[in-house]
Amino acid sequence: MLNSANNNSLQHPVANSSENTMNGYNRKAPQKRRYEMPKYAVPPKKKTCKERIPQPKNTVAMLNELRNGLIYKLESQTGPVHAPLFTISVEVDGQKYMGQGRSKKVARIEAAATALRSFIQFKDGAVLSPLKPSGNLDFTSDEHLENDVSKSAITVDGQKKVPDKGPVMLLYELFNDVNFECINIDSAQNNCRFKMTVTINEKKFDGTGPSKKLAKNAAAKAALASLCNISYSPMVVPQKNVPLPIDDKSSSMELPQIHADAIGRLVLEKFMEVIKGQEAYSRRKVLAGIVMTENMNFFEAKVISVSTGTKCVSGEHMSVNGAVLNDSHAEIVSRRCLLKFLYAQLDLQCNQATAYQSIFVRNTDGQYPYKLKSGVHFHLYINTAPCGDARIFSPHENDTGVDKHPNRKARGQLRTKIESGEGTIPVKSSDGIQTWDGVLQGQRLLTMSCSDKIARWNIVGIQGSLLSSIIEPVYLHSIVLGSLLHPEHMYRAVCGRIEKSIQGLPPPYHLNKPRLALVTSAEPRNQAKAPNFGINWTIGDVELEVVNSLTGRTIGGQVSRITKQAFFDKYGFLMKNLPGILNRSVTTDYGQTKANVKDYQTAKLELFSAFKREDLGSWLKKPIEQDEFVLTE
Repeated sequence: MLNSANNNSLQHPVANSSENTMNGYNRKAPQKRRYEMPKYAVPPKKKTCKERIPQPKNTVAMLNELRNGLIYKLESQTGPVHAPLFTISVEVDGQKYMGQGRSKKVARIEAAATALRSFIQFKDGAVLSPLKPSGNLDFTSDEHLENDVSKSAITVDGQKKVPDKGPVMLLYELFNDVNFECINIDSAQNNCRFKMTVTINEKKFDGTGPSKKLAKNAAAKAALASLCNISYSPMVVPQKNVPLPIDDKSSSMELPQIHADAIGRLVLEKFMEVIKGQEAYSRRKVLAGIVMTENMNFFEAKVISVSTGTKCVSGEHMSVNGAVLNDSHAEIVSRRCLLKFLYAQLDLQCNQATAYQSIFVRNTDGQYPYKLKSGVHFHLYINTAPCGDARIFSPHENDTGVDKHPNRKARGQLRTKIESGEGTIPVKSSDGIQTWDGVLQGQRLLTMSCSDKIARWNIVGIQGSLLSSIIEPVYLHSIVLGSLLHPEHMYRAVCGRIEKSIQGLPPPYHLNKPRLALVTSAEPRNQAKAPNFGINWTIGDVELEVVNSLTGRTIGGQVSRITKQAFFDKYGFLMKNLPGILNRSVTTDYGQTKANVKDYQTAKLELFSAFKREDLGSWLKKPIEQDEFVLTE
């Protein structure tokens, strides 16, 4: 009977349902509805699949992210009324690009696509096709002709802006085949570093960082800078109400990101190369180097010097013979290595057979016998902001506003390094003189900060006073930092704080404004204790030199190859053998010989006066006894 009843219920479900209802057994009705629900759950899934189909990217939006404030212009409308053909143009970087379509929207998207293809190397198959009209479209509508402006875009005097989107997201939007790979983890010096490589168009770009995410961002930034000329540098986002001054000869203070990354990479690679075999001296907090280019050709760029160090000589180790290094901070040592290179290049001019190899040429129409070849540039790399004014800010606070304290000059102050220690303090308003006996008795020997010395180089040049009697002043073309680049503070520190007060410089001395940049793979903050040694290497050296920063001599107790004494001897040789020198006698001591270079001394004194006029303090000089030595026989 039960089987018969079940069969009847299966064969006649409608009748069975009505029968149960009539007898008051209506509990089975909800079960029937629950059984039917899965039948209607399938169609929504299909609808979801359709929604996940990737849509073509809107080229107008992509172009607006890269170039802000573009104007689209209707050039012409042809064809019959029911099927018109619109031609729309857009001007990007002074070049006009055209697009055509059956609607103004489509023509506008075509114009944007044409512009994008002109300066972005898209891989084959990248989605750049214009949106296809769907359904009934009003060909004569002006709805999409208005010019969009990115809300968060920042532009200054038409300069580039940082894209609104993150580098990884933007990279995925611009290119189809983007592959990231974590290829290395370096845990040296208790600083874990991840290295990510992104491959695009069979080209590889590296990025490093303290986390995989930051390393991935750095790799994406490097790729965008190289392939699309898109920069995330802080230099392209000037602080509000404090626009960065524009160089008279350039439209921007920013060094192109691809050049900055090349400079940083070259110095780091050279450091790793020269330190091989002496890894015990690879410990460092500050790394610096100078790169030379000819006609801004970075494929053939040469690393001139590499150095490390963070400390200054102890007062008890001062030398009356110019036989110690007073300042072993990395950027100062790199500049001294550059001096060694300049002397070597002038040595080539002493022999007619090698003169053509020199970066210097005879100067026939000036007061200086020699000058740099046209197109030769020097670029300074430091893995962090130079000590002093450029580093007096909080990287996690927005302190760009004007200091409202009425009795405090918060920015731009001249500062001095502390003997045998790290950090700087403001100079006292004194006459700027330190005495030999005072220092030996226990007074701390003070040295001007690296920020102040770089500002000095941007007035008097990096060639020093002795070479200023032979060559025209040489200036840095750019300064690249590995971390802690704050555009406003860095610009003020290296040249901005005296640009309004400097005057009366003898030509060709002038206020140099180097281009500034930050590498994409920023160096992390190193909390390890700074070593008491530093290394230096100059192109042409067989091996690096290790100097005890506290004694100013090599770790073997020898005189360093980049001391005042070494350079004075090289200068004496040039004065005897270099063609074109009028007065060849060097009869005075080191200090007096420098004082005899009148134009250099005039420019230097004007620099000191400019600091005083701005109420930034007095330049502190070393005891004069340090310079009272003569040429060695």
